[in-house]
Amino acid sequence: MTPHTHHHEQKPNRQTLYVAVALILGIVAGELLNLAFAGPQPNPALQQVVTVLTVLTDIFLRLIKMIIAPLVFATLVVGMAKMGDIQVIGRIGLKAMLWFFSASILSLLLGMLLVNLFQPGISLHIPFPPEGAATGLPEVEPTLQNFVTHVFPKSIFEAMAANEILQIVVFSIFFGVASAALGDLAHPMVLLLDSLAHIMLKITSYVMHYAPVAVFSAIASVVAQNGITVLLSYGKFIGEFYFALLLLSGLLAGIGLVFLGRRLPSLLRHIREPMLLAFGTASSESAYPKLLQQLERFGCDEKVCGLVLPLGYSFNLDGSMMYMTFASLFIAQAYGIDMPLGEQLLMLLVLLFTSKGVAGVPRASLIVIAATLSMFHIPEAGLLLLLGIDQVLDMGRSATNVLGNSIAAAVVSRWEKALR
Repeated sequence: MTPHTHHHEQKPNRQTLYVAVALILGIVAGELLNLAFAGPQPNPALQQVVTVLTVLTDIFLRLIKMIIAPLVFATLVVGMAKMGDIQVIGRIGLKAMLWFFSASILSLLLGMLLVNLFQPGISLHIPFPPEGAATGLPEVEPTLQNFVTHVFPKSIFEAMAANEILQIVVFSIFFGVASAALGDLAHPMVLLLDSLAHIMLKITSYVMHYAPVAVFSAIASVVAQNGITVLLSYGKFIGEFYFALLLLSGLLAGIGLVFLGRRLPSLLRHIREPMLLAFGTASSESAYPKLLQQLERFGCDEKVCGLVLPLGYSFNLDGSMMYMTFASLFIAQAYGIDMPLGEQLLMLLVLLFTSKGVAGVPRASLIVIAATLSMFHIPEAGLLLLLGIDQVLDMGRSATNVLGNSIAAAVVSRWEKALR
């Protein structure tokens, strides 16, 4: 181990520490703001502070989104061109999809099991929103047509402009397979994209210096608006959901342990910072570039990572999947609607497929839940019960999503015998 690599190992830990400290400071600052300004009337001074905080978080999320499209495109194409063989690409894709589907079903089932066990919706003592109340969510119906428009791009520039990860993945797969087929002729392009991928990762390391600010402001603004009291009234629901997430993470890590053995602790150490980042900003996307870097440092094959991660970000959001069953059944319970087991399982299947259709939409899981609720004749307004704490739940979901995707990438690498 040369001194140089040693120095390399030290730095991320410091960064992780900064993010963790920012998280705690954000909670403190938010609560102080809430105590100072909270009152029965909305306070203009508080609104101004919250606006500033939101802007600070937005800058970070926008910078990350700026990196994602070129990074996904470059890493995927380079990965495939290096595999050089369509059969290998197909095999890795199939293995990844197999893992994603199993993990998704596990997440949905676990969510369903626990929500029936805890019954969080029954003990809610909050005035219900009227049945017809507007949820203020964009109207996106998860239909077959919408699924197709989300998967297949009509223009790669449009897909990149809108950050539609799934469409970028589809284009990159065609591009990569074609590059692999052309061999030497495509070599200059592949070299160019390889250098692009490295440039994007370098930009990531610059943007990451700003991460603590983003995490601080994201947390502070949520706490400033709702205070810690909102956590108390929903405390039980939040506690039960986080317990469910921990259980899911434990299960995923356990399955990871079977495949990875002694390498698992090292993997968890490597993904600490991306997980904290996703937790603090309540967005799994914000951790994507850093996660790719860390997984390669851990020893996942860059070819496998380049393919598995972008696919995972579209298909394998384990935390969000669990939230979907948890929230849907929670709302049904809150309205006293009894759902027999058969109907719950049907809902599970609906969620399994609809959740794949709105991969690029912000607050996607809420939209999927809204569509699913209306399908099963549960008042959609029940979502308003969750909108207030959605950010708090989203933090846990996003961190779990990151964990799920890293384990997927590591397991598929091991399965391909490509784990260094």
